[in-house]
This record gives sequence, C-alpha cells and structure tokens, in this order.
Amino acid sequence: MNVYEKLQHVQSGLKAPKNQYNKFGNYHYRNCEDIQEAAKPLLQEVKAALVVGDELVMIGERYYIRATARFVDCESGETVENTAYAREEQEKKGMDVSQVTGSTSSYARKYALNGLFCIDDVKDADNQDNTAGKAQAAGKGTRDNTKPAGKTKAGKGTDVGAGQTTAPAEEGDKAAPTGAGMVTKAMIASITSLIEKYSSKGLKMEKILKMYQIKDIVEMTVDQYRDCMDKLKLYEKADKEGAA
Repeated sequence: MNVYEKLQHVQSGLKAPKNQYNKFGNYHYRNCEDIQEAAKPLLQEVKAALVVGDELVMIGERYYIRATARFVDCESGETVENTAYAREEQEKKGMDVSQVTGSTSSYARKYALNGLFCIDDVKDADNQDNTAGKAQAAGKGTRDNTKPAGKTKAGKGTDVGAGQTTAPAEEGDKAAPTGAGMVTKAMIASITSLIEKYSSKGLKMEKILKMYQIKDIVEMTVDQYRDCMDKLKLYEKADKEGAA
C-alpha cells in the first residue's frame, strides 16, 4: 500500500467515540488523546506513525497555536499532514497563562487530527433546529464550516489540497462601521472563528446562513453581522460563566 492507501485504511477503521462529558454544556465530546489512542492499533497494522506537534505563530497582532498532525509511512518515508490553528484567549477565569496555552494547544491538535482522519464532530445538518429563536440558546447552537485556509502536504512537500482550520476570535475586535454595507474580511473571520470555537456545542455556519436567509457569509450586511455577533456572544458568556 502507498501512503494514501494506508491513511484511507486508518480513516475507515478509526473509531473514537465521544467518551468525555461536559457537565456545564450537557454534551459529550472527544479530545486529542482519545483520537490518538484509537489510531495506535491501526497505525501498527499499516506500519505507519502519527506525529503531532505545534508552534506559536503571529498572525496580524495576535499569537496563534499552529498544530500539525503528520501521518508517516514507516516503509517509504512518505507523509501526509494537516494543519489547524487556534487563538489563545487574552484571559480565562480559573486558568493561569500556561493552562490557557495548553488548552489552546489541545484544541488545535484535535482539529488537525480531525482533518487528517476525516472526523466530523457534528450531527448531520438535517438534524439541526434552524429556527432563529433556538439559535440564541447558549450552549445549544450549531462543527466546522470555516473555509479551508491551508494546505495538506504529501511526500516531499507536494501540495495536495486544503486542510487548515482557523479558530477563535474574541471580543475586542475592531468595531464594525455603521450602515447596511457588506461585511469585511475581518468581520467574516470573527464569525467563522467563533463558529470553530463553539462547534463542539453544535454551532454551525449553515444555521447562521439560514437565519439571515443568505447563501454565503459574504452576502451578510453589517447590521446582520452586529446581530449575529450579539447572538454568538451568548456562547462566550455561557462559557465564561461555566469556567467561573
């Protein structure tokens, strides 16, 4: 088998149930360690190794954790990798700086692994309640609809596709201009990053698009953006209250 056939074997055989439980949000989830443990016996079968690491990078004026999950064929030396980003919060109640960094690292590594092994953390869109009123309930919104912003590499640096996820924006971003103009790239980034951050609670881009009756986030107006951010901040408020 070549490296892609081996990766496909692991992807199809990997079972990583959501055995972790969040009491505050009342939902089950899987973490980075769950995925790695589930992958080990399959990696041994195909004679491959999994290497996961991260580094600190600056994007704009903020630091992000960039995590990379690399699938290595032990026989040929070929690799396939996937990258994901997560941004540290400036502060989080109940955590010191090292804990915040560690939490962000785990978050980024998990989504790098999700992309590499084709793991989806959300229910099918048809199972979601897309009514506008329900979208305001903190902790019960709708993973992962951020547009790929990176690339997956195979062999010796050959680009083979997109596989990068950008995550969390926080309060304090530049204020939106007044009027009903269209959203800017920075506004879109704020929304998509919050969706990524709370995707484990069911937050999904499709729900937001349907709420405002638009087909793509770029069609959103500034007024709709403000309304959307007000709703999304309910997730942040619930998260902070849960950590207190």
